[in-house]
This record gives sequence, C-alpha cells and structure tokens, in this order.
Amino acid sequence: MNTKKVLVERRQHHRIENNVPLKLSHEQGDAVTETFNLSRSGAYCQVQGYLEPMTKVKIQFLLPVQKNGKVINKKLTCQGVVVRVEPAGKDNRFNLAIFFNDITPKNSESLAQYVEQVMRKNV
Repeated sequence: MNTKKVLVERRQHHRIENNVPLKLSHEQGDAVTETFNLSRSGAYCQVQGYLEPMTKVKIQFLLPVQKNGKVINKKLTCQGVVVRVEPAGKDNRFNLAIFFNDITPKNSESLAQYVEQVMRKNV
C-alpha cells in the first residue's frame, strides 16, 4: 500500500521567498520590516510587538523592478489584514501573514509581474 502524502497547493497565486522592504501602519504605530515571502495577494513578514489577527494595516512597498536595464524602487501601497500571527522567539517578535484586501488592479498586477520576474530568474 502506498502511504505517500500528496501536498496540494491551495494558494491561488504564486509565492516567492524574497525580501522586499515594507512599512506597516496601524493604530498602534508603524513598523518597518521586509517580507520573508510575497505574492500578488499577501505577504509574510516579522515585526516587533504583537498585532491581533484581523488588524487592518496600510502597507507601503519598495518593489525593486527592472526598467530599461536598471533596477528602480517602485513604491506601491495597499491595505491589508493580519490573518495569522506566530511567535518568532525572543524579543517580542512575531511573524505575520497579511492578506491584501484592498489593492488597486495596477498595483496587484505590478506585484504579479515582480513575482513572475523573480521566479524566472530563479529557474
């Protein structure tokens, strides 16, 4: 009998492990950090201090994109909601999974293009 487990990817959009600088703004203040991974629909990052699940955050990215053979930082903004919080060890640090619940189609497409660009580069 074959007992191998088959893992099914449930995510709708490709996700890359990549560090992109971002700033989270919320009622308790601001946090500057970087992503551990990123997709068109969400990000995973680490912050100092606990945020409750379902906390709304404003997100500002500095997305490094290729343009005319140069890398430029493109500023993107969107709204998100914290969907998962995990302790990250010492120093009151927490890993956050954030879902982008309010993002313009243009910014969503820019994220998708960036993810695809990084995926092609890593093949």
